Formats: sequence, structure tokens, C-alpha cells
Amino acid sequence: MDPIGIIGGGLGGLAAACILGARGYKVVVWEKNDWLGGKAAELAADGFRFDMGPTILTVPRVLHRIFAEAGRSTADMLDLRRLDPQWRCFFQDGSVLDLLQDTVAMAARLRDYAPGSGNGYRDFIDMAARLHEVSEKFFFWRSVEDIGDTLDFSKNFDLATLRDVLSLRMGTTVAGQIRKRVDDKRVAQMLDHFVQYVGSSPYGSPAVLCGIAHMQTHDGVWYPMGGTRAVPVALEKLARELGVEFRTGIGVNRIVTAGGRVRGVETVDGRITPVAAVVSNMDSVRTYKELVGGSAEKSFSRRWKREPACSGVVLYLGLDRAYEHLAHHNFIFSRDPEEEFHAIYDRGEPAPDPTCYVAAPSRTDRGVAPPGGEALYVLVHTPYIRQRHDWARMLPAYRRIILDKMKRTGNMPDIEDRIVFEQVLTPQDIHDRYSVLNGAIYGLASHGRLFGAFKPGNRSRDLPGLYLAGGAAHPGPGMPMVLMSGWIAADSLDADMGAALRMADPVVPAPEHA
Repeated sequence: MDPIGIIGGGLGGLAAACILGARGYKVVVWEKNDWLGGKAAELAADGFRFDMGPTILTVPRVLHRIFAEAGRSTADMLDLRRLDPQWRCFFQDGSVLDLLQDTVAMAARLRDYAPGSGNGYRDFIDMAARLHEVSEKFFFWRSVEDIGDTLDFSKNFDLATLRDVLSLRMGTTVAGQIRKRVDDKRVAQMLDHFVQYVGSSPYGSPAVLCGIAHMQTHDGVWYPMGGTRAVPVALEKLARELGVEFRTGIGVNRIVTAGGRVRGVETVDGRITPVAAVVSNMDSVRTYKELVGGSAEKSFSRRWKREPACSGVVLYLGLDRAYEHLAHHNFIFSRDPEEEFHAIYDRGEPAPDPTCYVAAPSRTDRGVAPPGGEALYVLVHTPYIRQRHDWARMLPAYRRIILDKMKRTGNMPDIEDRIVFEQVLTPQDIHDRYSVLNGAIYGLASHGRLFGAFKPGNRSRDLPGLYLAGGAAHPGPGMPMVLMSGWIAADSLDADMGAALRMADPVVPAPEHA
């Protein structure tokens, strides 16, 4: 039997490989880079170690489910440490606020910090819990592209379904729901940033994405010892144990089709490998444009005209002295969120006073820096690349804006004196390195009050035998969602292929972890 081909060894591709391997399929993964894990790469130099891409792990239940398919537990594969406070927030007025996992304790903290905000926060979390529940019921763990994939009104419409639909607050935005409940601008700005996991503006994103807040408070924020790089390392190890073949350093030229379906994969050296089906972990738009083409690409493009999500500038800073006032995860907030989001998402220009996300993992993992030192990961969201953007020219001035922000609002006045190692990733670097659309870190923007949460489905409607995984496919970006996308793509493929393409005896899935 021909193998299943997976294009791209990022988190979504690795998750799909593990699921398909566990279910008995022969799997070949092509990865153009010399490493596996996609954006979850590592930078190591001068005694410092940095996660280059995602740094926040939430909803570990997704990992539990993937490992359980092969009869393994997450504890067998990863050492996960719960982080609380989940974030430390620095505001323009000099105040500092920790985001706690315990929502009762957090509400009490807010009553002291911003009188009147505690009850509004509890109301927001209750709403987010309901949205999370509806997402689990209708949206997660299956291929979804539009509302027709979630609700069959002709068969299932009843009062319970009506309540679920009404709870979605369709036609309203994340920012609108937050500000209905919370008057304090600082607290509202903190809650806005849950939607930054999907690289979109809270002023343009549908209210259903408020559910992200409950996912985090319910399931926690975790750090895999060794960094988030440990996640793809564990997935690769499991995949190899399951017989998955990896071909790194080999780019894919096109997906070969015949008779209206996927038949093979052609690599850049001209070699064609017959395959039974393909899971593409490459950006969904670029998959169709660069690897498929023809009528399938035209059909896909007619449905998906949404803009890319944001990009970013990342500074990897090795310091000779630590900043003890930092938590593991920190947000140094902009002076004005409306100004910030308007610049990035409406004007398509870097924000004049941006929010800086700063990870200081040495709080949890001392091995990331030499003794007494600090390895800071600094991410500032920027617009996706436009033709007018030349980041080789723009970077020096914007680096200055970022460092000045960290000095003023983050209480790091001497940061430049402490830097002994520095490397930078620009939107252009991200575009070139990761095969994403216009440097967009998070795939397609989640904008649109009614249907902004939808992404291209994991089962292609345009080309039989093609399945999509990654942040530009359902259910979207962020580590748990990307991992889930790989599971859904593999599960959809398995459901379509049936027993005919299975190898010998599949691994019997173990019960899902609680």
C-alpha cells in the first residue's frame, strides 16, 4: 500500500504523524528544514537557550489525547510544570497585576486593584466557560469549515441547540463583551490579550473567542522542562517508535493529482513518491497556491479571501544579569490598545507604542542561561508583510521603540547594558523560514463578527485525498489548536480511508487522560 504523505514537520504535522502511525498507517514526512517542529525551534548560543516560536503551552489535554493513542502518557514523554501566576502585567501607569489561575482569587485581587472589576471579571469567565463548552460540543475534534459543519438545523434544532447558538453572542466582538463587564481600562486590556493567541484584534474578532480565557484558567499554563521545543522532540520520538519515516532537508515542489484526487508528492529534486493521501502542514493558502493550483486552488480561493493574521518581531536577548521582578510570562502593555490594534490591523503599520510579550523562562528552568544570567524572548506583534515593508531598513528604529518600551513600562532601564547576546527574527525572516503567508505567524486573521472563528477545514472540499493541519487550518493557531488540527486531519483521513490502507495490527488506543 502507498504511504500517507505529510508535508511539513511542524507541530500539526508531527501530531498527524503520531496519530496515523498509532492507527497502523505507513507514514512519510517531508520537511524542508533540517529540523522538525516548525516554529517550535530552538536557538542555542553562548550558554543561552531560547524557544524561537511558541512559548506558552495551554490545554495539555490535547497532548494527553495524542500520546494516549499510542498507549503512552504525557508524563512518559514530557515534564510539565504548572505556572501560576500565568502572566505578569505591566501597565503604562506603573502598576503591576498578576493573572492568577484561580478565578475566585483573581476576582478578589481585582476588587482591590480596580474596585468594581472583580464581579465583572467573574461574569466574563462564566461567559467564557459557556463559550468553551459550546466549542467543545460543536467546534473541536472534527473537521469544520463553516457553520454547516457545526449545526445541522434540519436534524438537530431544538431548544438546547437554540440556547447554544444564542450563547455564541454572534454579531458581537471580544472587546465589546469585555467592556460590557469591565470598566477599568487596564483590566480590559489584560483580558483583550487572550485573543492574541490567534494573532487578531479583539475589536474585530467574534465573541466566541472569549472562550480562550476559560481554556487557560481551567486547564492552566504549563512549561515543558527543556522549553516548548521539548514538545516536538517528544512527538518526533513517538512517531519514530511508531515507524514514521522522516525526510528532512527536502522541500516539496507539488502535490501530484490524477483523476481528480491526490496521487503523489513531487519533491524539489524531481522525485515523485506515490501516496494514498496527503496531510499538508504548510499554510493552507500557500498549499493550494504553490502545491496544488488549477481548479482546486480557484475553488478554495473563492471561499477564503480573508486577510492574514499579524506577524511579529522577536528579540532573543541574552543578559548577564537577571531581572528578578519578571515572572515567567510577562506582558508590557501599550499605552492605548485602540491605537495599537488600529495601527497593526487597520493601517497595516507597526504600532507606535506596542505591547511587548516577554518570556523569562529562567524563573522555571535555570538551564536556559548561564548562572546569574537571563534569556529573554521578546515578541511584539506587527502587521503581516505589505509590499511597502522593508524590514532590513525598518528594524533598527523599531528595535529602539521596543527597548524603550521595556525600559519605561517594564522597569528595565539598563537593559542595553545587560545584553551580551542578541538575535532578531523579523516578519520577513518568519515568511522565509516557515512557509507562512506574508510572514503571518497565526495563519488567517480571525476577524468578522459572525464567522471570524472559522478556518479552512481539515478535510479538503476541493481535492479528495488532501487534508490540512497547522495554524492556518481549523481550529486555528496556538500550540493546543495546532496540535488538535493534526489530530483532526489524521482522524478525518482515517475515517475516509477505512481499513483498506492499514498496515498490520494498529496500536490499540489507551483511555484518554482526564
